[in-house]
Amino acid sequence: MKQYASFIFDSCNFSAQTGKVFLNYSLGGEVRFTETLTLPKPPPSFDPSSPSFLAALRALHLGGGVSYYKTCLPKTIEIRTGELAREEAEFWNAIYENGLGEFFFRNDIDFNGVIQFPFSPSPPPIPSVSAKAKSGRVLVPLGGGKDSIVTAELLRGAGHDVTLLRMGAHPMIDAEVKALGLPVLTVERHLSPLLFRLNADGALNGHVPITAYLSFLAVVIAEMFGFDSVVMSNERSANEGNIEYRGKQINHQWSKSLEAERMLREYIGRSIDPDLQYFSLLRPLSELAIAKIFAGYPQYFGCVTSCNTNWKILSKSSTDAKPRWCGQCPKCAFVFACLAAFLPKKTLVEMFGADLFSSEALLPLFRELLGAENFKPFECVGTPDETKAAFLLIRERKEFDSAPVMKMFVDEILPSIKNPKKLIDDAMTPSADHCIPEQFQSLITVH
Repeated sequence: MKQYASFIFDSCNFSAQTGKVFLNYSLGGEVRFTETLTLPKPPPSFDPSSPSFLAALRALHLGGGVSYYKTCLPKTIEIRTGELAREEAEFWNAIYENGLGEFFFRNDIDFNGVIQFPFSPSPPPIPSVSAKAKSGRVLVPLGGGKDSIVTAELLRGAGHDVTLLRMGAHPMIDAEVKALGLPVLTVERHLSPLLFRLNADGALNGHVPITAYLSFLAVVIAEMFGFDSVVMSNERSANEGNIEYRGKQINHQWSKSLEAERMLREYIGRSIDPDLQYFSLLRPLSELAIAKIFAGYPQYFGCVTSCNTNWKILSKSSTDAKPRWCGQCPKCAFVFACLAAFLPKKTLVEMFGADLFSSEALLPLFRELLGAENFKPFECVGTPDETKAAFLLIRERKEFDSAPVMKMFVDEILPSIKNPKKLIDDAMTPSADHCIPEQFQSLITVH
């Protein structure tokens, strides 16, 4: 693919009449991308000229550029929507560099010093935001998996006014929304078609920090609809990386990590809206602890899926007859193990459509998840210690004793575990390292 000297953030436009957002970018002013989003119809009280809404929209524009910037990593970044302060430029440098870590690793790219957002020593002051009356309303992004269901249920159980946010309509999400029975706001996103043509022609491609993008999209919606809080469902397992590369810990889940959450909170409070709370309710919990809570919501067993492979395989015309779990990817294997620690085998096999512990073909994948081979898969999975704790709990249930995967664990992994009880206790005990506001903390400590 041709190389371009600059990546340009051209403009960001919102039409109050149509609800459409246009995020415009270009490579050197020659190759032009337009990403389009259709937002829900706002309430009558919404002011599209609100400084906090416009600041949120600008942040979405800057965050969304990563998908197009990575096509050829131009040396110069140009922003035509206003100057950045030094702190803001450093924030975007970190979001892009850390969020593209897996992309750099897979493409064998030296990332050091590559990303340099420009800043002004004297940028225009950030417009002041008037203090808003508290609404008590909470916005929860819904991803389709167990984690966001747990967040929504914990909040609802404590009496909070919860609204769901989803990006795009999909039969699997439709079923989940129906089961939850909560109000939902839907945003339609359309990436520039030119991006896919460039990728087909050999442009650089790979994983992007999608959680950061979704976070800023949620902030845009929160400003539009007057929510007090954006509550994410990122667990503490996301803090641990996968592999070291060129002196940096590469983390597939970096934009879900506590480090990223703290940076996002600071940026939102300083540059968008100091009154908007942004945090992850599940941050103190491991994936295994979340699975235990989810096991108490059987009404979702038939409609949930954490399988990212299926989001790519199934079209929007797919029906509920289609499998919700591919049964072959790291996510399926890991979630199966976590839930097997708390659910009967019959229930689990009905949910996944197969007994994944009976598959010898999955043995190498489970060895990776257990930390016995290679490195933790580039997926949203828990740590090797959590996986070991899950297997210890599964072994206590005795339902999978004859399965090839469990036999592998007993023969190869179990002898190296010196203190099984501590491993389980560590996985099931909430961490004190989080950003949860005081009024929400009791929702986690009771578990």
